[in-house]
Amino acid sequence: MNPVTPIPANSALPAAVLWDMDGTLVDSEPFWMRAETELVGSFGGTWTHEDCMQLVGSGLWNSAAILQSHGVDMPADAIVAWLTSRVQEQLAAEGIPWRPGAQELLLELKAAGIPTALVTMSVERMARQVADLVDVSDLHAAAFDTIVAGDMVVESKPHPEAYLTAARILGVDPARCIAIEDSVPGVASAVASGALTIAVPHQIDLPESADYVRWESLAGRGLADLAALLANRPTPLPTPSLTLNTAEDTVTA
Repeated sequence: MNPVTPIPANSALPAAVLWDMDGTLVDSEPFWMRAETELVGSFGGTWTHEDCMQLVGSGLWNSAAILQSHGVDMPADAIVAWLTSRVQEQLAAEGIPWRPGAQELLLELKAAGIPTALVTMSVERMARQVADLVDVSDLHAAAFDTIVAGDMVVESKPHPEAYLTAARILGVDPARCIAIEDSVPGVASAVASGALTIAVPHQIDLPESADYVRWESLAGRGLADLAALLANRPTPLPTPSLTLNTAEDTVTA
């Protein structure tokens, strides 16, 4: 995808808003927990709520290793594929369970022409399913200008690769972006990328910190609130560089 039409550097508006998906944009964590419980149970094991909490915000292949340690006798790729398909079935049956205020803020950003990215550790096929279910028909635009998913990066959150990659694809400076997250690994990833990070706790509480802004909810929040955060932000540290040597290509952000 080509870089988007840039927001002027001297604008008070964010250059882009980078969205986490599970737990931030949509309340899909219960779907994941149900799928995990079913999978472990199919191998005769027990999966508790505390076990579920270990995986919130984690990369799927990291989660697969934990599930294997609880008796799931499947290769990691097969675990990821099974969980993803099970969650997709639930999304198709029940629709998008929006987090409070998330849909309204996303639609306001799209109407204002602010570039957006979906930055998730779920795999691409699920991220695209969620993106396709967002009703932006009145705006004649895609819900997200780009998607960076867990099977599109080398390093999972809390590494900043996913956020740096999204900014690179959009052609924007991460330091002029706002990232919205709900988990400890996700917040750490966004902060490390140099983006102004809004932490909106959901399944797991996030303490107050000088490293990010903590909001209880996105309900009632709009573009003006995001612009105010940027206007009052101290000068950020230099954006980290990222060079990845993979079998397919070299990515520099």
